[in-house]
Amino acid sequence: MELTYRLDPDLTPAFLGELTRLWVDVSNAGGAVGFPGATTHEEIRPETDAYVKSIAAGRHRLLAGLDGDGRLRATAFLGFNTHRLQRHFGWLTTVMIDPSLQRGGHGRALLAAAEEHARAFGLEALKLTCRGGLGLEHFYASCGYKEVGRVPGGLRVSADDYRDDIMMWLELN
Repeated sequence: MELTYRLDPDLTPAFLGELTRLWVDVSNAGGAVGFPGATTHEEIRPETDAYVKSIAAGRHRLLAGLDGDGRLRATAFLGFNTHRLQRHFGWLTTVMIDPSLQRGGHGRALLAAAEEHARAFGLEALKLTCRGGLGLEHFYASCGYKEVGRVPGGLRVSADDYRDDIMMWLELN
């Protein structure tokens, strides 16, 4: 399946419902997108709304991967730093691919599109964090990101499940 990547789609109520649905689907399929274990629309929707506010304030931009029917199948949020010493790099957050499309090259295509937009915004690098124990750092490394930091046990997924918080960096040449 081919996806079209669109920066700053209209944040209509229907689109925000799709964003929340995707986030629930990815999380419930085991994706490391901020919620440990099974989650619900009611738990995730406030996070969706928080992104809407951040987009309105200019702190984030949304990159949406849409299928041929216009259904949201992938996302990445591009975050901007406001501190004068960090304005040269941006953050990638809430990177998601619909679970039914994973392992089909869509993650690489999403990252490539995000990197293209980051360059157009004048950013020199991208930073992201990922949850240890899932091999995500290997995927990001295969896309050119370098591990630049790791906090052992920095993420508590459950009472007895601590994972490393891994920081990755990509120079945008």
